[in-house]
Amino acid sequence: MHLMYFTEQPMGTYPADEGLKFGATALMFSNKHFDPVSGSRLYNEYIEQYIHAEEMGFDGIMLNEHHNAPFCMQAKANIFAGILAAITKRVKIVMLGNPLPLAEDPVRLAEELAMVDMISKGRLVSGFVRGGGQEQLAAGVSPAYNRERFEEAHDLIVKTWTQQGPFRWEGTHYQQRVVNPWALPLQKPYPRVWIPGVVSRETIIWAAKHRYPYIALNTPVDQTLRVWKLYDDTAAEAGFTSGPEYHGLLKQVHVAETEEKALQNARQFMWMQGEFTGLAHPVWSTPSGYTSPENRRAWVEFSVGRGKEPRPRPTFEQQIANSMIIAGTPKTVIARLKQIMQEVRPGIIGLWGNDGSVSHHDSMTCIRLFGQEVLPAVRDYAKELDLKGPFEAETPVSLDFSTDLAPGRHAAAD
Repeated sequence: MHLMYFTEQPMGTYPADEGLKFGATALMFSNKHFDPVSGSRLYNEYIEQYIHAEEMGFDGIMLNEHHNAPFCMQAKANIFAGILAAITKRVKIVMLGNPLPLAEDPVRLAEELAMVDMISKGRLVSGFVRGGGQEQLAAGVSPAYNRERFEEAHDLIVKTWTQQGPFRWEGTHYQQRVVNPWALPLQKPYPRVWIPGVVSRETIIWAAKHRYPYIALNTPVDQTLRVWKLYDDTAAEAGFTSGPEYHGLLKQVHVAETEEKALQNARQFMWMQGEFTGLAHPVWSTPSGYTSPENRRAWVEFSVGRGKEPRPRPTFEQQIANSMIIAGTPKTVIARLKQIMQEVRPGIIGLWGNDGSVSHHDSMTCIRLFGQEVLPAVRDYAKELDLKGPFEAETPVSLDFSTDLAPGRHAAAD
């Protein structure tokens, strides 16, 4: 079992009433509401929390990035990865991950990640994501080419890591006359790649074909089981047997010394869902070309008042009841996590411990209780269920990174 700690690095110090008044806090919500003094304090508190997570026994620290929104201050996950590579000793640095379609130079990204891997002495797990819909607009990247850019950037990065340079790359979206970076990863043939997602069928299939573990981001049990079936069926077609070591689950879990305190802080998970902050305008979050036409049409009709919300948000109470959000004392949290583990059987669990405006003191307490009580119980139960993680099962790194490319879409010329 691989257990990692996660927080979105939220900035809960901006005027939430202004976000509600504007109706969104992503993309177009003015950065005049950003406070660098609070930002500096929060960044340094997050560093303290990550150090504490290693001290308390987590196997990995999960990092991600978002842009133009206060729900995530981490605008470049590789910066925090570089910091953690230097100040931690044992934990895996799990990137979930770098948004490849936003990258204008995948070779430079490959260099950055190679530096992290070397400084950390081989502790990097390099995950890749497509990025949020509104982030395509923020970066000036056409949403219609999101998946093409994702796949081509991935292929170029892996080839950069595994083939001696210099070589030339003439692709559809990227052209490199000389690929010959001096910085290469310590891990061979290249760092492990994990793929996170929110049940996009195409991404699940792509991850399985590449033998990359798939991390379902806070999905309900029934949906998660459908993800594993699709992944496992695709794996069988690709010629390997999948299992817990390829199945990951991120869960929103807050633990405190009393049930009352835990529930009070866990309400902050609704902060990112937009209950009391505003969030993303539905048209910006699903721009034309980013998703299927049917999905896009549903969001547009909802935004102009002609249709129902395509994915209505359950209440906090409903999410507590169905374990979408888990909160309580260690005893309560352990029981809920065991139930999830028995039903879903993941080999990777990300514990999304703190969000919104949860105080630094309460965040540190949550991490401490995880380490002292929750993690040991979860590990013992994982052994009972034979839930091995990728490092225990020694899952291979795939080098077959071009099998599902459309003919003629791009070519990598030696």
